Amino acid sequence: MTVTRGPEPSQRQISEEIAAAHRSAHEAARRALADGGTPPHHPDRDFAAYRSSTLRHPHLPLVTVDGDPEAAELSGPVFGVTDVTGLDADLTRQHPGEPLGERITVTGRVLDRAGRPVRGQLVEIWQAGASGRYAHRRDQHPAPLDPNFTGAGRCLTDDEGRYRFTTVKPGAYPWRNHRGAWRPAHIHFSLFGTAFTQRLVTQMYFPGDPLFPYDPILQSVTDPGARARLVAEYRHELSTPEWALGYQWDIVLDGPDATPPDPEDH
Repeated sequence: MTVTRGPEPSQRQISEEIAAAHRSAHEAARRALADGGTPPHHPDRDFAAYRSSTLRHPHLPLVTVDGDPEAAELSGPVFGVTDVTGLDADLTRQHPGEPLGERITVTGRVLDRAGRPVRGQLVEIWQAGASGRYAHRRDQHPAPLDPNFTGAGRCLTDDEGRYRFTTVKPGAYPWRNHRGAWRPAHIHFSLFGTAFTQRLVTQMYFPGDPLFPYDPILQSVTDPGARARLVAEYRHELSTPEWALGYQWDIVLDGPDATPPDPEDH
């Protein structure tokens, strides 16, 4: 499919589109509540300010797989407990040398809609390094690539539903959605239930980032409360003296307070 692109939009144009989308979403939520319904829990798949969102999700109805002899793969387990080791959760110890950047600890609980812990959940993360570059051949951002940081980790939640990672704070990086576009610092999270079809992919952001208002991916979550749930909280008691700053970010898998999914994964 050939995509015809117009002139590169400016940040002002993108910001105007974000504001218009928020007004429309808030009005739709108001009407839904007035009619006795509930607003949608997740953002729309199409978000005009996020230019490639129209190309990143299906446009046709879902296909029913009942009767498919391979349908068992859609509900079968996707990993084994023995696949995950203790070293996987510390992204700063995966190479011979120390990675550059601000060392951080990210921890939190994975919960269901009733606030109950989800035990034995596979949690995976991936992120850019401190310079804002991913260790991937398709990332050609001309920033230093840290040879001691790959940017991927995983762990299993414990009996309290808690996960914990040690890593470095990722840097912001430019992307080509519009002129002068930069993504706020973020970490991608993936969570599996007992099957691939239960997967949730989302992003965690850091408090106080000045790029928040300008980012159409974050702003595609039009509900302010849901958007705030994507931002981690700095917790001084989680920091390790002389070692790492501590952040807490809880993930709710379903219900009205669910953690919004990642628009990039649509």
